[in-house]
Amino acid sequence: MTIPAGSRPDDEAPAVPADAGTGPDDVRVPAPGDPQRSRLPAGAHAALTELMARHHVPGMSVAVTDADGLLCATGLGFRDLAEALRATSTTSYQWFSMSKIVTATAVLRLADEGRLDLDSPVSTYVPGCVGRQGTPPPRVRQLLSHTAGLGNPLPIRWVRPAERVRSDDRPTVRRLLERHGAPRRTPGGPARYSNVGYLVLAEVVEQVTGEPFAAHVGKAVLEPAGMRDTGFDLSPSAEAATGYVRAPRAMTPVYRAVLPAGIVGARRGEQLSLRPFRAIGAGYGGLMGPAPDVARLLRLHLRDGEMDGARVLQAQTAQAMRRISSPGRPFDVGLGWFRPAADRDTRPAFVEHWGTGGGFRNVMRLYPELGLGIVLMTNGTRPFDHDAAMRTLQRAFR
Repeated sequence: MTIPAGSRPDDEAPAVPADAGTGPDDVRVPAPGDPQRSRLPAGAHAALTELMARHHVPGMSVAVTDADGLLCATGLGFRDLAEALRATSTTSYQWFSMSKIVTATAVLRLADEGRLDLDSPVSTYVPGCVGRQGTPPPRVRQLLSHTAGLGNPLPIRWVRPAERVRSDDRPTVRRLLERHGAPRRTPGGPARYSNVGYLVLAEVVEQVTGEPFAAHVGKAVLEPAGMRDTGFDLSPSAEAATGYVRAPRAMTPVYRAVLPAGIVGARRGEQLSLRPFRAIGAGYGGLMGPAPDVARLLRLHLRDGEMDGARVLQAQTAQAMRRISSPGRPFDVGLGWFRPAADRDTRPAFVEHWGTGGGFRNVMRLYPELGLGIVLMTNGTRPFDHDAAMRTLQRAFR
């Protein structure tokens, strides 16, 4: 869900108090050479707290992992401002587009199993996805790398109140695919990011498996990766973060008019809250869960597709996912993972994926050469300097 940006807020109270930071909810996790390590190093903690205050981020959960296990998981700030509830390592957030890496993993597992041909025309599985006359047909592989030529309409209203049943989504997804599911550009060109491409991939998965997309992803990826607290519906017992939009009071009626009924909640100072919701179209951005589960996904990819003795992807397939092969703007893309084009020469090299939209802003990053994975999950909408945060954490743990 993308929301319109407002002007400078009329309320300027800081989103994060000066003493916000890690607390008794920090988990104790093993780390090489320091099995009792439980907190962020002091310098990293101070840098993240300052960044949150500067960018008015209400709350953040952080997890750092290597190929052997979780190095750190903690929370800073607040998951809910009205109730003064602290963000912790177990706070659940909307993943938004970070879900695409799970979708890509599920698709590539089907290819590894010989059930799906990445180089077949998409129309083999989804008849409506055909190229324009005189152009080559889009291929499944090109959906993964954002080179299939599909458009990327703003997903402003691609959400439902959390209590609405998922079967209500089908008519909306069908209309989206009828309107946007065919290429607008010649397939095989530069990478151009497309949420629609991953809606189409979810349809491909359903056609190949005969199962609902969410059910298949649960069995094929989430369960073997041990991501027990993540799914396409939020558990009633989850410590869910409230999403916030920092906007002036004058923008409140605009958000109520633009977003579906029941989404916009109460205001807390400069922050406008969003009531619990879920994304329409599970394949492009529907997952919800806590940072340690994201760290398990990162660990699965650091381990080249194997986790806890279960082989989810062949090693060469996991490596191909993060091999940047399709240049574009603003991202160069592999089979799912991307890297900003401006970071082509950055060292240490990394690949990442963002998950951004109304109420939440997240990023997960792999440093393959360092064997390190980091995820930041926040309940604010506006951009913050996530690259500085990532570099701080990378230096702290490697």
